[in-house]
Amino acid sequence: MSETEGSAVEDKFYSIEEVQKHNTTDDLWIVYNGQVYDVTPYLDEHPGGEEVIADVAGTDATEAFNDIGHSDDAHDILKGLRLGKLEGGTIIEAQGVTSAGSTDEVLGIPFPLLAAAVFALAAGVYFYLN
Repeated sequence: MSETEGSAVEDKFYSIEEVQKHNTTDDLWIVYNGQVYDVTPYLDEHPGGEEVIADVAGTDATEAFNDIGHSDDAHDILKGLRLGKLEGGTIIEAQGVTSAGSTDEVLGIPFPLLAAAVFALAAGVYFYLN
């Protein structure tokens, strides 16, 4: 990709719904750190096999990518596959499709349920001690 192409891509935005449509090995997009990538041309070259990437097809692959601990070379390859930015920023897959920084759930537990449990525990301790 030339410098001119790279700067033209910077202003292109994609919705998560658009990314989700590209979820096959013939047409595979991912999101990484709020950026959208078409990784289809790289599938055959991926050292971990295409199945690893296919598992995150059409989703935010940031956590999966970071968990592996990819090299600088992998990051450089990814730069060449960049299409643009994700509208709204990074998606948090563990909590469903939400905007980054959501506090609706903690460790997969809805916040109101967690708050109620903490309150009940505190009330139980209070009444037990009195």
